[in-house]
Amino acid sequence: MKPSSESDLDVVIIGAGPAGCAAAALLAEYGHRVLVIEREKFPRYHIGESLLPFTFQPLQRLGLIERMRKSVFMKKYSVQFVSPTGKASQPFYFFNRYDRDTIAQTWQVLRSEFDQMLMENARAKGATVLEETTVTALLKEEFPADGRAAPGSRVVGVRVQGRTGGITEFRAPLTIDCSGKESFAAVREGWRMGDPYLNKVAVWTYYQGARRDPGLDEGMTTVAFVPEKGWFWWIPLHNDLVSVGVVAEGKYLSRDGVKSPEAIFQREIGQNLWVKEHLVEGRPVGPYYITSEYTQHSRYCYTDGLLLAGDAFCFLDPVFSSGVMLALKSGVLAADTVHEALAARDYSPARFAEYGRQLREGIENMRKLVYAFYNPNFSFRTITDKYPELAGLITDCLSGDVNKDFDALWKAIEEFAPVPETLPYGAPLDQGVAGFQPA
Repeated sequence: MKPSSESDLDVVIIGAGPAGCAAAALLAEYGHRVLVIEREKFPRYHIGESLLPFTFQPLQRLGLIERMRKSVFMKKYSVQFVSPTGKASQPFYFFNRYDRDTIAQTWQVLRSEFDQMLMENARAKGATVLEETTVTALLKEEFPADGRAAPGSRVVGVRVQGRTGGITEFRAPLTIDCSGKESFAAVREGWRMGDPYLNKVAVWTYYQGARRDPGLDEGMTTVAFVPEKGWFWWIPLHNDLVSVGVVAEGKYLSRDGVKSPEAIFQREIGQNLWVKEHLVEGRPVGPYYITSEYTQHSRYCYTDGLLLAGDAFCFLDPVFSSGVMLALKSGVLAADTVHEALAARDYSPARFAEYGRQLREGIENMRKLVYAFYNPNFSFRTITDKYPELAGLITDCLSGDVNKDFDALWKAIEEFAPVPETLPYGAPLDQGVAGFQPA
């Protein structure tokens, strides 16, 4: 069957998660014709429920701050760390460094509801979103060598299969891959790269009726340690739910031949007294989930006609809850960069170099702190006891203010733990294809 074809578009976006819907909303607001292709039917389940303070700016760009403030989402003012013995640190309150009425208060969200809100916002601004539609291929056009450029190919859209099985091709000058952790384009282009050390496994579920801390601390994120640098997340949600999961090396979680996600989770509860005491009053609801939390990078951010954003560009270990912040930030930055490219009719790789540089700078800064976190010789207390003046930089990185100079912090951390070299990823791939398009 010959596919139908539609080409009256400026941008096709793969995936309606936070990155995709952020990019779609702003590009539609700029006046561009935007189509989002989403495999699932929303609302749909997704993990990644804790927002960082510096999610504020992209949410403000999207016009969603007041809606968030009026929502039922749990307000989050702080984060704390808990030793295996149950001893908790003092909460790190964001308002001790940031404006209390803006950045210093963020949220814990049910992603089914939060992502639905982002999708509705994109539609309200003029983007078209096709749900239950699967992208099956990138469309490419080959270009022979000429006086301006070497031979190569340009992505010119996508082929999709709808819910009823029909095949359609959508063509546009630019395609943005926001397909999430599965990274549709990076896998197919051979760009996906692992990380030498960040190869963890997560097991999680939800509890109802578990103990809540009082007052401002009710919505606090807790990171509770287990042996061998594993850790629990504790994310209080509305409706008296708490998202709780354990992350560690697979060989640690499956020791003694334990394979069942429920058995792994229930055994690990006993490895941290704080988690055990907070869960004893509650009951598990819903299934137990298990997944790899392997950090993945894309070697490139762009090739002719194709841009990557969100987890499709980089999925980073979730210990500091950076995923939604990086997704929204990259979606906003992608929209601004693509808008400029469309206005100039210039889709050359050089135009997307600064986009890749900014994203990788923030990712690398967060990645270095994640590496330190997993080193047995590192602790935040050790650093701040010796260098109290660095507490602000630590707070900035943990809060998502990641595009700044952290050299003083890395120098101090190197006294206790190695700091990884910056990975040589994220620049655009220049095939030598001519980037300007005729009017």
